[in-house]
Amino acid sequence: MACKKNIDEVLSELNDWQITNDSREAITKTFKFKNFKEAFAFMTMVALKAEQMNHHPEWTNVYNSVSINLTTHDVGGLSELDINLGKFIDDTFKQLNG
Repeated sequence: MACKKNIDEVLSELNDWQITNDSREAITKTFKFKNFKEAFAFMTMVALKAEQMNHHPEWTNVYNSVSINLTTHDVGGLSELDINLGKFIDDTFKQLNG
């Protein structure tokens, strides 16, 4: 389902996400950890939730850094799935880095 909110409303619901620097409607955020083990644990938690939601992020991992893009390809932009997964990602990061 397409998101009925504009991009500013979406960003206001999430913690420090930004609009991507490409031509599509997507948001991005980079998370930093103490080491690879913590970054991988975070990715595992997000992967399990993403699989449960059937909504998979675009992401990269280099050592202690995880960069995530969220968009919904089926609707050609942002959807409620992106907002919900983004909130889960923010909460998971906060939980791990309290």
